[in-house]
Amino acid sequence: MKILCGTDIIEISRIKESIERSGKTFLNTVYTQDEIKYCESKRNAKYYHYAGRFASKEAIFKAVSPLLKNKFDISWHNAEVINDENGNPKVHFLDIKFDKIKDIDISISHCKEYAVATVVVMVEG
Repeated sequence: MKILCGTDIIEISRIKESIERSGKTFLNTVYTQDEIKYCESKRNAKYYHYAGRFASKEAIFKAVSPLLKNKFDISWHNAEVINDENGNPKVHFLDIKFDKIKDIDISISHCKEYAVATVVVMVEG
């Protein structure tokens, strides 16, 4: 087994400004409909969750990049971060397959100014 990891941090204000400036264009470029639905359900805290999902996707891209032939082989909508029945974030890959991935775990955190995500991937080989 081999372990790959990725971490990303983002200012929540940058995500808020992008959403306020570009609205649905930014949202639909970066997030899946289920991610948008989840973040919007958080009302006043939605920007924390949007930023957390953004950092998550960046961390996912960093972790799986050694498995790609080209960094452009994965897009924003290929990685979806949704919560399981216990409220824990989980990664789902959509329209892309990684045969060597045996397990993937993600942790997201945010505070007043920043959101951070760490992804750990176990691959065979």
